[in-house]
Amino acid sequence: MNLKKFIRDIPDFPKKGILFRDITPLLNNKKAFKYVIDTFAKTLKNKKIEYIVAAESRGFIFGGALSYKLGCGFIPVRKPGKLPYKTNRYTYDLEYGTDTLEIHQDAFTGQSKILILDDLLATGGTAQALIKLVESMSGKIVAVAFVIELTELGGRNKIENYPVISLIQY
Repeated sequence: MNLKKFIRDIPDFPKKGILFRDITPLLNNKKAFKYVIDTFAKTLKNKKIEYIVAAESRGFIFGGALSYKLGCGFIPVRKPGKLPYKTNRYTYDLEYGTDTLEIHQDAFTGQSKILILDDLLATGGTAQALIKLVESMSGKIVAVAFVIELTELGGRNKIENYPVISLIQY
């Protein structure tokens, strides 16, 4: 299936000069969404994943569906103050400032096999932050997966020590 048909380009969003790759048409198409989840499941079936770690918000959409398909747990990673229990946090640099992500301290036990999943790999900052959070808790990252990869931004270089899966490349 040509998944690019289901990605809408929105110029100058969220600010001038940015070409936003909108996944909502893909989510709205039951065959395309099913294809994404089934393709990830087929690719990852032998990895013995125990948990999928995904950042809010679009990562939750794919992470929840894929965790159901793979029969593993789902761990949400959120912005500060959104998780109700004790958390570990990681602050990282963005092109225009910093951001922070949090995970529950008891989300998994050490050496659990973890898949990190998000909708988009751009500069790699969020993926790198997710990796740092998981590794700070002794999790074993088996792969890092994305629906879309913006290759020209070089995000893969920041996470090159891990198997990287992306279904659509621009």
